[in-house]
Amino acid sequence: MADAPLEIDVADLDAWRKAGQDIAVLDVREDWEIATVALPGTLNIPMRQVPQRVTELPHDKPLVVMCHHGGRSRQVTGWLRQNGFTQASNLAGGIHAWAEQIDPGMPTY
Repeated sequence: MADAPLEIDVADLDAWRKAGQDIAVLDVREDWEIATVALPGTLNIPMRQVPQRVTELPHDKPLVVMCHHGGRSRQVTGWLRQNGFTQASNLAGGIHAWAEQIDPGMPTY
C-alpha cells in the first residue's frame, strides 16, 4: 500500500466518507472542544495522550488526523509518520474548515 498524502483537504475527506472508504479519523482536540463540535465516528485522543495510546490506532488503513485548524494535527501526523504510520494524513483547516465548507450548520468556536 502506498503512503497516504501528508495532507488532505476537507473535500477529500468528505468524498472518502460519502464513498464509504475504510478510513479512520483521529481527532486530537481536547475533550471540551469535542463537546462543542465533533465529526461522528472519530477516534478522540487528545494530542498529549497520543504517544501513550498509539496502540489504539490502525496501521492498516488511512488515518486522517484532525484538530481545530490543522496545527496540532499536523504535529501529530508528523510524529505518527516518524513512528511507522505511513497512512497518516493531516486534515488541512481542521474542524473549522469542515464547518465552513462541508457542514455550515455546525457550531464553530
